[in-house]
Parts: sequence; structure tokens; C-alpha cells
Amino acid sequence: MATAISVRPLISGVLPDNRAARLLTQFGLVVAGTLLLTLAAKAKVVLGPVDLYLGNLAVLVIAGAFGLRLGLATVLLYMAEGAMGFPVFQSTPEKGIGLAYMMGTTGGYLAGLVLAAAIVGWAADRGFDRSVLKLFPFHLAGAAVVLACGFAWLAVLMGPDKAWQFGVAPFLLPDLVKAGLAATVLPAAWALYRR
Repeated sequence: MATAISVRPLISGVLPDNRAARLLTQFGLVVAGTLLLTLAAKAKVVLGPVDLYLGNLAVLVIAGAFGLRLGLATVLLYMAEGAMGFPVFQSTPEKGIGLAYMMGTTGGYLAGLVLAAAIVGWAADRGFDRSVLKLFPFHLAGAAVVLACGFAWLAVLMGPDKAWQFGVAPFLLPDLVKAGLAATVLPAAWALYRR
């Protein structure tokens, strides 16, 4: 029994055994995850000329807790909500909504969130979410992928120098801190669950 639990994400421990109830619970978790992502995106932490974005912190925690399938489903539903025009992203509806917003300056970061969810969810499915030291590299990789995708998209829109100056450099230290914080949350939750 301990072996089976050690290779499943945290959320699997609270899912019902009944198939219909399990699917309904998973659907509810995905919807709740999109609400958490929306709240995180709307939270503003002013950091000089740019706001500190908490959505990637939420993605790291959700993907780590939910695993690959549910974590990815949550982020993809969140993206679909945004594409349909729901004001779920940071600075929506003030700076536009829907696909027009997604194709703007934040488009690369949004794509990176999907990849980050896949990386961290994959790690959680393999039991890396039990240890800060094992999980942190995956959270760091997820945060780096978000920044890399954001940089690539911004470089197309405004050139690589400005993309680095405004889209990556201000976020390096904060994203390192967020990756570390997210990597401590899940092992702590596992410790509580085992009690």
C-alpha cells in the first residue's frame, strides 16, 4: 500500500473510490483550481515598473498537488476560460480579453504556464513531491520555462534586449523565491496527510 501511494500525487489520497464520484470530484477540483489561478493572477504585488505575478506560483502548487493529468487539465481549462473572454488573467479586462489579450505581451508566459504544469505534474506523479530537494529542481525548471517562453514571445514583439530588460531580468529572483516556496508547500502537505 505504501508503494502505491508513494507514486501518486497528493490529491489522489482524498479522491473517492467510486468512479462517478471520483470523476465529479476531479471536475470540481479542476474548476476550483481555475478559480485559484484567477485569484492568484488578480493579486497585485507591485515590484518597481512591473507587477509580481502570482499565477505561476499557483500553477506550480496546483500541478504538484494534482499531478500531470489534473494539473494540466486545470491550466488548460483556465486558458480556455481566458480565450473565451472571461477576465481570468492579470490585467483583464482593463488591457483586453480573450485571444487578443493572449496574443499580447503575456502570450509567451501563458504558454509557459502550460509547460510548467506538465513538468511539475510529471514530477509529482513520480513521487518527487515528497521532498523539497527532489521537487525544487522541477519547480525551478517550470519557472524557467515560463520565463523562457515569455522571453521568446517578447523578443518577437519588442526585440531581445527589451524582452530581457522588462520581461525576464526583473523576475529572476522573485521566480526563484516562488519556486522555492512552492517546493516547500507540497512536502509539508504530505507530512500533514501522513499524520
